[in-house]
Parts: sequence; C-alpha cells; structure tokens
Amino acid sequence: MFYLTEVEDYVRVEPKLFGLPTVEAVFQQLKETYKDYYDQELGKVIIVVEVMEVNDGVIIPGDGAAYYNSRFKLLVWKPLLQEITYGIIDEITNFGAFINLGAVKGMIHISQTMDDYVSLSKTGSLLGKKTKKSLKKGDLCLARIVAISHKGGELKMSLTMRQPGLGKLEWLKEEQKKKEVAAKKAAKAEEKAAKGGKKK
Repeated sequence: MFYLTEVEDYVRVEPKLFGLPTVEAVFQQLKETYKDYYDQELGKVIIVVEVMEVNDGVIIPGDGAAYYNSRFKLLVWKPLLQEITYGIIDEITNFGAFINLGAVKGMIHISQTMDDYVSLSKTGSLLGKKTKKSLKKGDLCLARIVAISHKGGELKMSLTMRQPGLGKLEWLKEEQKKKEVAAKKAAKAEEKAAKGGKKK
C-alpha cells in the first residue's frame, strides 16, 4: 500500500552540493540517499516528494559535510499481508514466477499460479494441464500477498493467484463473460417458466 509519510531527520549534505541553495542541496541529497531505499518499518521509498523545513546546518570536525535538521515528505510503498495487488509477470522459472509490483518484486510458487496441475512448457510459460491456461512473461495479473519476510534485511514476498477473483487479467475477463452468459440463460429460463405458468 502507498503512503505519504513525513520524516524529521538530520540530512548529511555532501560538499559537492554546497553551491546550491540549502533547500535544493538537502532535496538533492535526500534523492540520492533514498534511491533504492527499503526499511522494514518505513517501507520502500518511491520518491522524495518535498522538503518542508531546513534548519541551520552543523559541521562536525573531521567531516567535510554539513548536517541539516530537516522535515520532508516521502512517498513509500509498504506491503501488507493479504493485500491484493496488480503486477506484471517478470520472469518464469521451473518453480514459479516472479511478479513485478512496481515498487518491488514478489514470487508466486508454481502451485499458487492457478487451480490446476501446472508445469513449465517448452515455450517458457507455465501451463495448466486441464484448463490449458498459460502464464508467461509480460502477463498482467492480480495477486494476493500471503507471506512477507525480512531475513537479512531484504524484503521477500510470496503471493498467490489461487483464490476467486485473482489471476491473469485475461482469465478474470473470461470468467466474467461466462458468468454474464450464465446469468442471461438463467434469466431467460426463468422468464420462459413464468410465461408457461401464466398460460395454465
């Protein structure tokens, strides 16, 4: 889930940024500091939104940089257990698929890709034995986060698509069409039965 979060911290501004106005120097330093930054409590930093306040700088002897106590806003993404999320299949392996969720990647075990016996095809896609559904690189999917791990300070997520309303978007559209056709048939049958009852 995406959050706008406000942070107050000392920002270490490197000497190479001293020629810029202070607020701009802090902003540039924050962009560099939070590039590819992930923290278990905070989440994955997407972008530094704005610098709201910069107080007077402090120089520590033996360190050429300046430290500014600053308040700033970050846009972060923090995964939630059971969250439903969109993603694009990034890689197919013999044990499952990696899904790009935009901010990070997650893993879908082969057993969690669909309600079917699934195997890796010669074309490099995951194929369902009975349904003949296929999952390949570039497919848009809807998945649920079922496990989150932070071992070694690195975020790892497991997802599933084996629940109603989840899976490859094409599969979901096909299922919706089938439901609509079935509903129309049921309505026609009901209408026909009602007309038949009136005749008597």
